[in-house]
Amino acid sequence: MTTTGVHPDRVTRGAVAEWLFDARGGHPNPYTDVVVAAEFHGPGGQVRRIEGFYDGQRFRVRFSPDEAGAWQVRVVSRPHDDGLCLEGAFEVLPGTGGPARVAPGTGWGFTDARGRPLFVLGDTAYHLFGMAHCGADVAGYLRRRREQGFDLVRVRVPVSPFHPPNGHSDWQTRSCWPWGGSPQHPLFDRFDPAWFATVDRVVAEASRIGIGLELVVEGWGTEFPFNARGTFTAEWEDLWLRHLVARYDAWDSVWIWTLMNEYEFYPDGVARYDRVADLWALRMARRLKQLAPHGKAVAVHNGPPGPPFAERFAVDPGAIDAVMVQSWGSHDAREGWLATGLETRIGELLDGWRGSALLSEYGYERNPALPLNLPLHEFCDVEHTRRGAWRGAMSGLGVVHGFDNTWGPFLNLRDDQEGVAVLLHLARFFREHVAFHRLRPAPGLVAGPMAEEGRSALAMRDSADGTVVVYLPVGGSVRLTGLGAATAAVRDYDPRTGVLSESRVQSCDLPFGAAGAAADDLRDRVLLITRG
Repeated sequence: MTTTGVHPDRVTRGAVAEWLFDARGGHPNPYTDVVVAAEFHGPGGQVRRIEGFYDGQRFRVRFSPDEAGAWQVRVVSRPHDDGLCLEGAFEVLPGTGGPARVAPGTGWGFTDARGRPLFVLGDTAYHLFGMAHCGADVAGYLRRRREQGFDLVRVRVPVSPFHPPNGHSDWQTRSCWPWGGSPQHPLFDRFDPAWFATVDRVVAEASRIGIGLELVVEGWGTEFPFNARGTFTAEWEDLWLRHLVARYDAWDSVWIWTLMNEYEFYPDGVARYDRVADLWALRMARRLKQLAPHGKAVAVHNGPPGPPFAERFAVDPGAIDAVMVQSWGSHDAREGWLATGLETRIGELLDGWRGSALLSEYGYERNPALPLNLPLHEFCDVEHTRRGAWRGAMSGLGVVHGFDNTWGPFLNLRDDQEGVAVLLHLARFFREHVAFHRLRPAPGLVAGPMAEEGRSALAMRDSADGTVVVYLPVGGSVRLTGLGAATAAVRDYDPRTGVLSESRVQSCDLPFGAAGAAADDLRDRVLLITRG
Protein backbone atom coordinates (compact mmCIF):
# COMPACT_ATOMS: atom_id res chain seq x y z
CA MET A 1 0.00 0.00 0.00
CA THR A 2 1.33 3.46 -0.93
CA THR A 3 0.22 6.88 0.23
CA THR A 4 0.39 9.12 -2.83
CA GLY A 5 0.52 12.89 -3.13
CA VAL A 6 3.35 15.36 -3.50
CA HIS A 7 3.69 15.70 0.28
CA PRO A 8 1.35 13.36 2.19
CA ASP A 9 -0.17 14.55 5.45
CA ARG A 10 -1.72 11.25 6.56
CA VAL A 11 -0.19 7.77 6.40
CA THR A 12 -1.16 4.33 7.71
CA ARG A 13 1.40 2.57 9.87
CA GLY A 14 3.30 0.04 7.76
CA ALA A 15 2.33 1.65 4.44
CA VAL A 16 4.78 3.40 2.14
CA ALA A 17 4.59 7.17 2.22
CA GLU A 18 6.16 8.99 -0.72
CA TRP A 19 7.27 12.61 -1.06
CA LEU A 20 7.87 13.98 -4.59
CA PHE A 21 10.28 16.79 -5.46
CA ASP A 22 11.23 18.72 -8.59
CA ALA A 23 14.68 20.27 -8.65
CA ARG A 24 14.86 23.98 -9.38
CA GLY A 25 18.58 24.12 -9.99
CA GLY A 26 20.55 22.52 -12.77
CA HIS A 27 22.19 19.19 -11.99
CA PRO A 28 24.10 17.72 -14.95
CA ASN A 29 23.73 14.20 -13.56
CA PRO A 30 21.03 14.04 -10.88
CA TYR A 31 22.09 10.49 -9.93
CA THR A 32 25.54 11.58 -8.76
CA ASP A 33 25.56 15.38 -8.46
CA VAL A 34 22.98 15.84 -5.72
CA VAL A 35 22.06 13.99 -2.53
CA VAL A 36 18.56 14.25 -1.05
CA ALA A 37 18.46 13.27 2.62
CA ALA A 38 15.33 12.90 4.77
CA GLU A 39 15.09 12.79 8.55
CA PHE A 40 11.93 11.63 10.32
CA HIS A 41 11.11 12.20 14.00
CA GLY A 42 8.48 9.93 15.53
CA PRO A 43 6.17 10.30 18.53
CA GLY A 44 8.33 8.02 20.65
CA GLY A 45 11.45 10.08 20.07
CA GLN A 46 12.79 7.82 17.35
CA VAL A 47 14.79 9.32 14.49
CA ARG A 48 14.89 7.62 11.09
CA ARG A 49 17.05 8.72 8.17
CA ILE A 50 16.87 7.70 4.53
CA GLU A 51 18.08 9.13 1.26
CA GLY A 52 15.88 10.05 -1.64
CA PHE A 53 16.44 8.86 -5.20
CA TYR A 54 16.10 10.19 -8.72
CA ASP A 55 13.70 8.23 -10.95
CA GLY A 56 14.71 9.79 -14.26
CA GLN A 57 12.31 12.73 -13.94
CA ARG A 58 11.76 13.58 -10.28
CA PHE A 59 13.26 12.99 -6.88
CA ARG A 60 11.36 10.78 -4.45
CA VAL A 61 11.62 9.96 -0.76
CA ARG A 62 9.96 6.75 0.46
CA PHE A 63 9.44 5.95 4.11
CA SER A 64 7.30 3.55 6.14
CA PRO A 65 6.58 4.76 9.70
CA ASP A 66 6.55 2.14 12.44
CA GLU A 67 4.41 3.93 15.05
CA ALA A 68 1.06 5.70 15.01
CA GLY A 69 0.99 9.35 16.02
CA ALA A 70 2.44 12.68 14.97
CA TRP A 71 5.66 12.66 12.91
CA GLN A 72 7.88 15.44 11.63
CA VAL A 73 9.92 15.32 8.44
CA ARG A 74 12.87 17.39 7.28
CA VAL A 75 14.34 16.97 3.81
CA VAL A 76 17.54 18.69 2.69
CA SER A 77 19.75 18.48 -0.37
CA ARG A 78 23.46 18.71 -1.00
CA PRO A 79 24.16 21.02 -2.78
CA HIS A 80 21.21 23.10 -1.64
CA ASP A 81 18.25 23.22 -4.01
CA ASP A 82 15.04 24.93 -2.88
CA GLY A 83 12.96 22.43 -4.80
CA LEU A 84 14.48 19.51 -2.92
CA CYS A 85 13.94 20.73 0.63
CA LEU A 86 11.00 20.42 3.01
CA GLU A 87 10.02 20.79 6.64
CA GLY A 88 6.63 19.43 7.59
CA ALA A 89 4.49 17.13 9.68
CA PHE A 90 2.19 14.20 9.03
CA GLU A 91 -0.07 11.91 11.00
CA VAL A 92 0.36 8.15 11.12
CA LEU A 93 -2.82 6.14 11.60
CA PRO A 94 -2.84 2.72 13.29
CA GLY A 95 -2.21 -0.25 11.03
CA THR A 96 -1.05 -3.85 11.15
CA GLY A 97 1.12 -3.96 8.04
CA GLY A 98 4.81 -4.61 7.93
CA PRO A 99 7.37 -7.16 6.79
CA ALA A 100 8.46 -10.39 8.41
CA ARG A 101 11.42 -9.93 10.73
CA VAL A 102 14.45 -11.92 11.73
CA ALA A 103 14.14 -12.97 15.36
CA PRO A 104 17.10 -15.12 16.42
CA GLY A 105 16.12 -17.34 19.32
CA THR A 106 12.39 -16.96 18.62
CA GLY A 107 10.84 -19.97 16.93
CA TRP A 108 12.89 -20.76 13.86
CA GLY A 109 14.34 -17.28 13.59
CA PHE A 110 11.56 -15.40 11.78
CA THR A 111 8.36 -13.68 12.92
CA ASP A 112 5.50 -12.08 11.00
CA ALA A 113 4.50 -8.42 11.24
CA ARG A 114 2.65 -9.11 14.50
CA GLY A 115 5.60 -10.87 16.10
CA ARG A 116 4.23 -14.41 15.71
CA PRO A 117 6.64 -17.25 14.83
CA LEU A 118 6.77 -17.81 11.08
CA PHE A 119 7.46 -21.03 9.22
CA VAL A 120 8.93 -19.68 5.99
CA LEU A 121 8.19 -21.45 2.70
CA GLY A 122 9.74 -19.87 -0.35
CA ASP A 123 10.31 -20.17 -4.08
CA THR A 124 13.08 -18.90 -6.34
CA ALA A 125 12.47 -16.69 -9.37
CA TYR A 126 15.78 -14.89 -9.72
CA HIS A 127 14.74 -13.11 -12.92
CA LEU A 128 11.23 -12.15 -11.83
CA PHE A 129 11.81 -8.47 -12.58
CA GLY A 130 13.17 -9.35 -16.02
CA MET A 131 10.18 -11.59 -16.68
CA ALA A 132 7.85 -8.72 -15.83
CA HIS A 133 9.92 -6.34 -17.98
CA CYS A 134 9.45 -8.72 -20.91
CA GLY A 135 5.68 -8.95 -20.47
CA ALA A 136 5.15 -12.10 -18.39
CA ASP A 137 2.25 -12.38 -15.93
CA VAL A 138 4.31 -11.95 -12.80
CA ALA A 139 1.36 -10.75 -10.72
CA GLY A 140 -0.54 -13.95 -11.48
CA TYR A 141 2.44 -16.07 -10.43
CA LEU A 142 2.89 -14.15 -7.16
CA ARG A 143 -0.82 -14.33 -6.41
CA ARG A 144 -0.88 -18.10 -6.97
CA ARG A 145 2.17 -18.68 -4.81
CA ARG A 146 0.64 -16.65 -1.98
CA GLU A 147 -2.69 -18.46 -2.23
CA GLN A 148 -0.87 -21.80 -2.16
CA GLY A 149 0.90 -20.90 1.08
CA PHE A 150 4.29 -19.57 0.00
CA ASP A 151 5.63 -16.62 1.98
CA LEU A 152 8.75 -15.55 0.12
CA VAL A 153 10.34 -15.40 -3.33
CA ARG A 154 14.08 -15.05 -3.94
CA VAL A 155 14.63 -12.35 -6.59
CA ARG A 156 17.72 -10.69 -8.06
CA VAL A 157 17.59 -6.97 -8.78
CA PRO A 158 20.08 -7.31 -11.67
CA VAL A 159 19.11 -10.23 -13.88
CA SER A 160 21.30 -12.30 -16.18
CA PRO A 161 20.83 -13.36 -19.81
CA PHE A 162 22.96 -16.49 -19.32
CA HIS A 163 23.92 -19.10 -16.75
CA PRO A 164 26.77 -21.45 -17.62
CA PRO A 165 27.13 -23.89 -19.21
CA ASN A 166 24.07 -23.59 -21.49
CA GLY A 167 21.42 -21.54 -19.69
CA HIS A 168 20.44 -18.82 -22.17
CA SER A 169 17.41 -16.77 -21.13
CA ASP A 170 15.91 -16.62 -24.62
CA TRP A 171 12.69 -15.16 -23.21
CA GLN A 172 14.45 -11.82 -22.64
CA THR A 173 12.94 -9.85 -25.51
CA ARG A 174 14.14 -6.44 -24.29
CA SER A 175 17.18 -5.18 -22.44
CA CYS A 176 17.24 -5.97 -18.73
CA TRP A 177 20.43 -3.96 -18.10
CA PRO A 178 19.63 -1.79 -15.05
CA TRP A 179 22.31 0.88 -15.56
CA GLY A 180 22.91 3.34 -18.34
CA GLY A 181 24.67 2.32 -21.52
CA SER A 182 25.09 -1.40 -22.10
CA PRO A 183 27.18 -4.29 -20.74
CA GLN A 184 29.66 -3.54 -23.55
CA HIS A 185 29.78 0.16 -22.67
CA PRO A 186 28.40 0.54 -19.14
CA LEU A 187 27.46 3.85 -17.57
CA PHE A 188 27.38 3.04 -13.86
CA ASP A 189 26.68 6.67 -12.91
CA ARG A 190 23.02 6.38 -13.91
CA PHE A 191 20.13 3.91 -13.90
CA ASP A 192 17.63 2.87 -16.55
CA PRO A 193 14.27 4.49 -15.67
CA ALA A 194 12.21 1.93 -17.61
CA TRP A 195 13.85 -1.02 -15.84
CA PHE A 196 13.33 0.44 -12.40
CA ALA A 197 9.74 1.41 -13.19
CA THR A 198 9.15 -2.32 -13.78
CA VAL A 199 10.86 -3.24 -10.51
CA ASP A 200 8.73 -0.63 -8.71
CA ARG A 201 5.59 -2.17 -10.16
CA VAL A 202 6.49 -5.73 -9.10
CA VAL A 203 7.56 -4.74 -5.59
CA ALA A 204 4.31 -2.79 -5.13
CA GLU A 205 2.27 -5.72 -6.49
CA ALA A 206 3.99 -8.11 -4.08
CA SER A 207 3.02 -5.75 -1.26
CA ARG A 208 -0.62 -5.74 -2.36
CA ILE A 209 -0.64 -9.54 -2.61
CA GLY A 210 1.08 -9.97 0.74
CA ILE A 211 4.11 -12.00 -0.32
CA GLY A 212 7.67 -11.27 0.73
CA LEU A 213 10.73 -10.76 -1.44
CA GLU A 214 14.36 -11.50 -0.80
CA LEU A 215 16.16 -8.89 -2.89
CA VAL A 216 19.61 -10.01 -4.05
CA VAL A 217 21.64 -6.82 -4.38
CA GLU A 218 24.38 -8.26 -6.59
CA GLY A 219 23.78 -11.30 -8.79
CA TRP A 220 26.20 -14.15 -9.24
CA GLY A 221 29.71 -12.93 -8.56
CA THR A 222 30.88 -14.85 -11.62
CA GLU A 223 29.25 -12.41 -14.04
CA PHE A 224 29.81 -8.84 -15.17
CA PRO A 225 30.00 -6.35 -13.60
CA PHE A 226 30.51 -8.09 -10.25
CA ASN A 227 33.57 -9.96 -11.50
CA ALA A 228 35.22 -6.77 -12.79
CA ARG A 229 35.98 -4.61 -9.78
CA GLY A 230 38.37 -2.45 -11.77
CA THR A 231 35.36 -1.30 -13.81
CA PHE A 232 32.56 -1.68 -11.29
CA THR A 233 34.48 0.25 -8.64
CA ALA A 234 33.61 0.66 -4.98
CA GLU A 235 32.13 4.07 -5.81
CA TRP A 236 29.71 2.62 -8.37
CA GLU A 237 28.88 -0.23 -6.03
CA ASP A 238 27.97 2.26 -3.31
CA LEU A 239 25.82 4.31 -5.69
CA TRP A 240 23.99 1.09 -6.66
CA LEU A 241 23.40 0.16 -3.02
CA ARG A 242 22.21 3.65 -2.09
CA HIS A 243 19.73 3.70 -4.96
CA LEU A 244 18.27 0.29 -4.11
CA VAL A 245 17.87 1.07 -0.41
CA ALA A 246 16.31 4.48 -1.04
CA ARG A 247 13.90 3.00 -3.56
CA TYR A 248 12.83 -0.26 -1.88
CA ASP A 249 13.66 -0.42 1.82
CA ALA A 250 10.30 1.11 2.79
CA TRP A 251 8.21 -1.62 1.14
CA ASP A 252 6.76 -4.28 3.43
CA SER A 253 7.19 -6.81 0.62
CA VAL A 254 10.96 -6.49 0.99
CA TRP A 255 11.89 -8.86 3.80
CA ILE A 256 15.55 -9.57 3.22
CA TRP A 257 18.48 -7.79 1.60
CA THR A 258 20.94 -10.44 0.40
CA LEU A 259 24.26 -8.90 -0.51
CA MET A 260 25.24 -11.30 -3.29
CA ASN A 261 24.28 -14.70 -4.59
CA GLU A 262 27.21 -16.96 -3.61
CA TYR A 263 29.12 -14.09 -2.07
CA GLU A 264 32.39 -16.04 -1.91
CA PHE A 265 32.90 -15.27 -5.63
CA TYR A 266 33.96 -11.75 -4.60
CA PRO A 267 36.10 -10.09 -5.91
CA ASP A 268 36.97 -11.77 -9.22
CA GLY A 269 34.28 -14.37 -9.90
CA VAL A 270 36.49 -17.37 -9.12
CA ALA A 271 34.66 -20.23 -7.37
CA ARG A 272 36.55 -20.64 -4.12
CA TYR A 273 36.35 -19.51 -0.52
CA ASP A 274 38.52 -16.47 0.21
CA ARG A 275 38.63 -14.53 3.48
CA VAL A 276 38.40 -11.25 1.60
CA ALA A 277 34.80 -12.10 0.67
CA ASP A 278 33.86 -12.25 4.37
CA LEU A 279 35.37 -8.82 4.92
CA TRP A 280 33.49 -7.46 1.90
CA ALA A 281 30.22 -8.89 3.26
CA LEU A 282 30.77 -7.30 6.66
CA ARG A 283 31.59 -3.93 5.12
CA MET A 284 28.58 -4.04 2.81
CA ALA A 285 26.25 -5.16 5.61
CA ARG A 286 27.27 -2.27 7.83
CA ARG A 287 26.91 0.19 4.97
CA LEU A 288 23.44 -1.13 4.12
CA LYS A 289 22.33 -0.85 7.74
CA GLN A 290 23.64 2.71 7.84
CA LEU A 291 21.48 3.57 4.84
CA ALA A 292 18.34 1.52 5.61
CA PRO A 293 16.10 2.66 8.50
CA HIS A 294 13.38 -0.01 8.42
CA GLY A 295 15.16 -2.87 10.19
CA LYS A 296 15.13 -5.35 7.29
CA ALA A 297 17.33 -8.42 7.55
CA VAL A 298 20.74 -8.29 5.89
CA ALA A 299 21.80 -11.72 4.65
CA VAL A 300 24.49 -13.63 2.82
CA HIS A 301 24.05 -16.62 0.51
CA ASN A 302 26.91 -19.10 0.35
CA GLY A 303 28.35 -21.02 -2.55
CA PRO A 304 31.72 -22.77 -2.41
CA PRO A 305 32.54 -24.75 0.74
CA GLY A 306 34.04 -22.80 3.58
CA PRO A 307 34.17 -22.58 7.35
CA PRO A 308 31.10 -22.16 9.59
CA PHE A 309 29.34 -18.82 9.35
CA ALA A 310 30.01 -18.05 13.01
CA GLU A 311 33.73 -18.30 12.29
CA ARG A 312 33.51 -16.28 9.09
CA PHE A 313 31.81 -13.31 10.76
CA ALA A 314 33.18 -13.54 14.31
CA VAL A 315 34.93 -10.17 14.10
CA ASP A 316 31.55 -8.40 13.71
CA PRO A 317 28.83 -10.86 14.76
CA GLY A 318 25.96 -8.37 14.55
CA ALA A 319 26.54 -7.29 10.96
CA ILE A 320 24.91 -10.27 9.22
CA ASP A 321 21.37 -11.00 10.43
CA ALA A 322 20.62 -14.15 8.45
CA VAL A 323 22.27 -16.71 6.23
CA MET A 324 20.55 -18.14 3.18
CA VAL A 325 22.09 -21.59 3.35
CA GLN A 326 23.00 -23.43 0.15
CA SER A 327 23.54 -27.15 0.68
CA TRP A 328 22.46 -29.63 -1.97
CA GLY A 329 23.16 -33.01 -0.48
CA SER A 330 23.68 -35.78 -3.01
CA HIS A 331 22.47 -34.98 -6.52
CA ASP A 332 24.06 -37.70 -8.61
CA ALA A 333 22.52 -40.61 -10.51
CA ARG A 334 22.87 -43.02 -7.60
CA GLU A 335 21.63 -40.95 -4.67
CA GLY A 336 20.18 -37.73 -6.01
CA TRP A 337 16.75 -38.88 -4.87
CA LEU A 338 18.00 -39.03 -1.25
CA ALA A 339 19.70 -35.61 -0.91
CA THR A 340 22.19 -37.45 1.30
CA GLY A 341 24.32 -35.33 3.59
CA LEU A 342 22.28 -32.15 3.28
CA GLU A 343 21.48 -31.88 6.99
CA THR A 344 25.09 -32.72 7.89
CA ARG A 345 26.39 -29.80 5.87
CA ILE A 346 23.70 -27.51 7.32
CA GLY A 347 24.87 -28.46 10.79
CA GLU A 348 28.49 -27.74 9.89
CA LEU A 349 27.71 -24.36 8.37
CA LEU A 350 25.47 -23.25 11.25
CA ASP A 351 27.69 -24.56 14.05
CA GLY A 352 27.82 -21.73 16.59
CA TRP A 353 25.69 -19.39 14.45
CA ARG A 354 23.46 -17.16 16.57
CA GLY A 355 21.58 -15.38 13.81
CA SER A 356 18.66 -16.55 11.69
CA ALA A 357 18.86 -18.93 8.74
CA LEU A 358 16.84 -20.49 5.94
CA LEU A 359 17.62 -23.41 3.67
CA SER A 360 17.51 -21.33 0.51
CA GLU A 361 18.99 -23.56 -2.18
CA TYR A 362 19.51 -27.31 -2.52
CA GLY A 363 19.35 -27.90 -6.28
CA TYR A 364 16.44 -26.78 -8.41
CA GLU A 365 13.87 -29.36 -9.48
CA ARG A 366 14.37 -30.33 -13.08
CA ASN A 367 11.54 -30.36 -15.59
CA PRO A 368 12.36 -33.31 -17.92
CA ALA A 369 10.27 -31.71 -20.65
CA LEU A 370 12.83 -28.89 -20.89
CA PRO A 371 16.37 -29.09 -22.28
CA LEU A 372 19.02 -30.07 -19.74
CA ASN A 373 21.03 -26.87 -19.93
CA LEU A 374 22.39 -27.24 -16.38
CA PRO A 375 23.66 -30.82 -15.95
CA LEU A 376 23.96 -30.38 -12.16
CA HIS A 377 20.16 -30.47 -12.01
CA GLU A 378 19.75 -33.73 -13.93
CA PHE A 379 18.92 -35.83 -10.87
CA CYS A 380 17.17 -33.12 -8.86
CA ASP A 381 13.74 -34.70 -9.19
CA VAL A 382 10.66 -34.54 -6.97
CA GLU A 383 12.23 -37.12 -4.65
CA HIS A 384 15.19 -34.80 -4.14
CA THR A 385 12.80 -31.89 -3.64
CA ARG A 386 10.79 -33.66 -0.95
CA ARG A 387 13.63 -35.29 0.98
CA GLY A 388 15.79 -32.20 0.79
CA ALA A 389 12.98 -30.04 2.15
CA TRP A 390 12.32 -32.43 5.03
CA ARG A 391 16.02 -32.60 5.86
CA GLY A 392 16.08 -28.81 6.00
CA ALA A 393 12.96 -28.54 8.14
CA MET A 394 14.20 -31.28 10.48
CA SER A 395 17.26 -29.06 10.95
CA GLY A 396 14.96 -26.32 12.27
CA LEU A 397 14.94 -24.20 9.11
CA GLY A 398 12.30 -22.76 6.86
CA VAL A 399 12.69 -23.92 3.27
CA VAL A 400 13.12 -22.07 -0.02
CA HIS A 401 13.27 -24.12 -3.21
CA GLY A 402 13.26 -23.50 -6.95
CA PHE A 403 12.04 -25.08 -10.17
CA ASP A 404 13.24 -25.28 -13.77
CA ASN A 405 10.07 -23.52 -14.92
CA THR A 406 10.80 -20.35 -13.01
CA TRP A 407 14.21 -20.08 -11.35
CA GLY A 408 16.08 -18.51 -14.26
CA PRO A 409 16.80 -19.50 -17.87
CA PHE A 410 13.28 -20.81 -18.59
CA LEU A 411 10.05 -18.87 -18.26
CA ASN A 412 6.87 -20.74 -17.43
CA LEU A 413 5.01 -18.93 -14.67
CA ARG A 414 1.76 -20.76 -15.41
CA ASP A 415 2.49 -24.40 -14.66
CA ASP A 416 3.60 -25.87 -11.34
CA GLN A 417 6.06 -28.73 -11.26
CA GLU A 418 5.36 -31.82 -9.16
CA GLY A 419 7.47 -30.69 -6.23
CA VAL A 420 5.26 -27.70 -5.42
CA ALA A 421 2.64 -30.02 -3.92
CA VAL A 422 5.09 -31.84 -1.64
CA LEU A 423 6.45 -28.53 -0.35
CA LEU A 424 2.92 -27.51 0.55
CA HIS A 425 2.42 -30.80 2.43
CA LEU A 426 5.61 -30.06 4.38
CA ALA A 427 4.48 -26.55 5.26
CA ARG A 428 1.01 -27.69 6.34
CA PHE A 429 2.49 -30.31 8.63
CA PHE A 430 4.64 -27.82 10.49
CA ARG A 431 2.06 -25.04 10.48
CA GLU A 432 -1.05 -27.06 11.36
CA HIS A 433 -0.11 -30.29 13.12
CA VAL A 434 2.70 -29.27 15.48
CA ALA A 435 3.92 -26.21 17.35
CA PHE A 436 6.88 -25.94 14.99
CA HIS A 437 8.42 -22.97 16.78
CA ARG A 438 9.10 -25.14 19.84
CA LEU A 439 10.61 -28.05 17.89
CA ARG A 440 14.37 -28.49 17.96
CA PRO A 441 16.59 -31.20 16.43
CA ALA A 442 17.00 -34.07 18.91
CA PRO A 443 19.49 -36.58 17.49
CA GLY A 444 19.89 -38.16 20.94
CA LEU A 445 16.39 -39.63 20.69
CA VAL A 446 17.44 -42.02 17.92
CA ALA A 447 18.83 -45.21 19.44
CA GLY A 448 21.64 -47.07 17.67
CA PRO A 449 22.85 -48.65 15.63
CA MET A 450 22.70 -45.81 13.09
CA ALA A 451 21.89 -46.53 9.47
CA GLU A 452 24.29 -45.43 6.76
CA GLU A 453 24.37 -41.75 5.85
CA GLY A 454 21.26 -40.59 4.07
CA ARG A 455 19.12 -43.37 5.49
CA SER A 456 19.23 -42.52 9.19
CA ALA A 457 16.15 -41.25 11.01
CA LEU A 458 16.01 -37.57 11.95
CA ALA A 459 14.20 -36.50 15.13
CA MET A 460 12.90 -33.28 16.66
CA ARG A 461 11.36 -32.65 20.06
CA ASP A 462 8.98 -30.04 21.43
CA SER A 463 10.63 -28.47 24.46
CA ALA A 464 7.27 -27.79 26.15
CA ASP A 465 4.98 -30.80 25.71
CA GLY A 466 7.43 -33.48 24.61
CA THR A 467 5.94 -34.01 21.15
CA VAL A 468 8.40 -35.84 18.90
CA VAL A 469 8.61 -35.72 15.10
CA VAL A 470 10.63 -38.38 13.31
CA TYR A 471 11.51 -38.32 9.62
CA LEU A 472 12.39 -41.67 8.05
CA PRO A 473 13.98 -40.83 4.67
CA VAL A 474 13.73 -44.43 3.40
CA GLY A 475 10.84 -45.61 5.56
CA GLY A 476 11.33 -48.61 7.82
CA SER A 477 11.36 -48.24 11.58
CA VAL A 478 13.46 -46.76 14.35
CA ARG A 479 13.96 -47.28 18.06
CA LEU A 480 13.73 -44.20 20.23
CA THR A 481 15.15 -43.58 23.66
CA GLY A 482 14.44 -41.01 26.35
CA LEU A 483 10.73 -40.58 25.64
CA GLY A 484 9.99 -40.67 29.37
CA ALA A 485 6.84 -42.79 29.09
CA ALA A 486 5.85 -46.43 28.73
CA THR A 487 3.47 -45.79 25.84
CA ALA A 488 3.00 -43.15 23.19
CA ALA A 489 0.33 -42.08 20.72
CA VAL A 490 1.61 -42.32 17.15
CA ARG A 491 0.27 -40.87 13.91
CA ASP A 492 1.76 -41.38 10.45
CA TYR A 493 2.10 -38.47 8.05
CA ASP A 494 2.61 -39.20 4.38
CA PRO A 495 4.92 -36.50 2.97
CA ARG A 496 3.86 -37.39 -0.58
CA THR A 497 0.11 -36.90 -0.06
CA GLY A 498 -0.22 -34.83 3.11
CA VAL A 499 -2.49 -37.42 4.77
CA LEU A 500 -2.27 -37.76 8.56
CA SER A 501 -3.44 -41.09 9.98
CA GLU A 502 -5.56 -41.74 13.03
CA SER A 503 -3.71 -42.09 16.31
CA ARG A 504 -2.61 -45.45 17.66
CA VAL A 505 -1.03 -46.27 21.02
CA GLN A 506 2.11 -48.36 21.20
CA SER A 507 4.78 -49.33 23.70
CA CYS A 508 7.86 -47.12 23.68
CA ASP A 509 9.99 -50.26 23.94
CA LEU A 510 9.01 -51.29 20.41
CA PRO A 511 10.33 -49.87 17.15
CA PHE A 512 8.40 -46.92 15.74
CA GLY A 513 7.38 -47.02 12.10
CA ALA A 514 6.69 -49.76 9.58
CA ALA A 515 8.75 -52.55 11.10
CA GLY A 516 7.32 -55.14 8.72
CA ALA A 517 7.70 -53.13 5.50
CA ALA A 518 9.21 -54.82 2.47
CA ALA A 519 12.94 -54.36 2.04
CA ASP A 520 12.44 -52.59 -1.28
CA ASP A 521 9.85 -50.15 0.14
CA LEU A 522 11.98 -47.01 0.40
CA ARG A 523 9.16 -44.48 0.65
CA ASP A 524 9.89 -41.80 3.20
CA ARG A 525 7.57 -41.41 6.19
CA VAL A 526 6.95 -39.02 9.07
CA LEU A 527 5.96 -40.04 12.59
CA LEU A 528 4.14 -37.68 14.96
CA ILE A 529 4.54 -39.02 18.49
CA THR A 530 2.78 -37.60 21.54
CA ARG A 531 2.17 -38.83 25.06
CA GLY A 532 -0.11 -41.85 25.13
